Amino acid sequence: MTERAHPHTMELHRPAAPRTATGPWPVAAVQALLERPLLDLLFEAQSVHRAHWPAGDIELATLLSVKTGGCPENCGYCPQSAEFDTGVKAQKMLGVDEVLQAARAAQDAGATRFCMGAAWRAPKDRDIEKMAELVAAVKGLGLETCATLGMLEAHQAQTLKQAGLDYYNHNLDTAPEYYQDVVSTRAYQDRLDTLDHVRAAGVKVCCGGIIGMGEAPVHRAGLIAQLANLNPYPESVPINSLVRVPGTPLADSEPVDPLDFVRVIAVARITMPKARVRLSAGRQQLGEAVQALCFLAGANSIFYGDKLLITGNPDAGADLQLLAKLGLRAQAAADQPAAAASTSGCGCGCTCATDTNDTAEAGALA
Repeated sequence: MTERAHPHTMELHRPAAPRTATGPWPVAAVQALLERPLLDLLFEAQSVHRAHWPAGDIELATLLSVKTGGCPENCGYCPQSAEFDTGVKAQKMLGVDEVLQAARAAQDAGATRFCMGAAWRAPKDRDIEKMAELVAAVKGLGLETCATLGMLEAHQAQTLKQAGLDYYNHNLDTAPEYYQDVVSTRAYQDRLDTLDHVRAAGVKVCCGGIIGMGEAPVHRAGLIAQLANLNPYPESVPINSLVRVPGTPLADSEPVDPLDFVRVIAVARITMPKARVRLSAGRQQLGEAVQALCFLAGANSIFYGDKLLITGNPDAGADLQLLAKLGLRAQAAADQPAAAASTSGCGCGCTCATDTNDTAEAGALA
């Protein structure tokens, strides 16, 4: 006799075997994933995640603004733009000693990756030479290094690689057809060109986007499709929830439905199974329950520390408590590839390394 389900019992339909992103992802296919029943989507995302990553492994990355404010871009989410009155003042670039002090503190607190953001549209060669010194110094501590400095030329990417740069962050922000609604001082192709230069130099790519800028669901699908169809797709994918900063054009945007944000995390995991999917800007406003769902959906990296470039971030102690509650563990430094000492000495491109309160994170990682 077939057993009948209790009338108040919810039945979960077991999804097909986990898929891997072995070919192009049409926007329609990505949108279909976003529209799946949430629990089915989470099941598949967690299945894909466990097939490619150790259970419970979370990377802790720390972000430092080494050159704050005064960016000439007009990214609508970014408090570091010189076009918007957000109270952020342009500052000079930090020196090696200041950056090393912050990097050591991050390392002592458990971070394994250290990201440096500068609010430039496109750094000059003299700026790159200074950044190369910072990269080499941080690399010498044994940390993975990441930078987000805006648009790069091919020779600049090579210089950073020679200094020991492991990752370069340059977010696509949104789908190509919605991009000009957010930024008008550069073209989408400019971002893609920088990613090409970074890849050609042998630097790993950190590239994601921002959810909650007034985009439609199809634009969210378009963003994920763009990322997943890069060849190869990024090794690191930061997903930001817009932090609405007073003074920016997007300050009055409608808040993102938390479960819609979780869906984007899940679809990023399914379409880019081997990427680190990072909870980035906006994490402070999500709360513990939604963050837990994001980890279930396949997120396995967070920005860690009390500040993201120029904005606040969840307390480091609170983060460790949350990971402990969920039975997750911070990735140990021993799990990272050995870092040899180098002998070489958010820009808006990374979303301005902004996240003013989380936007500095999103901005900084654009």
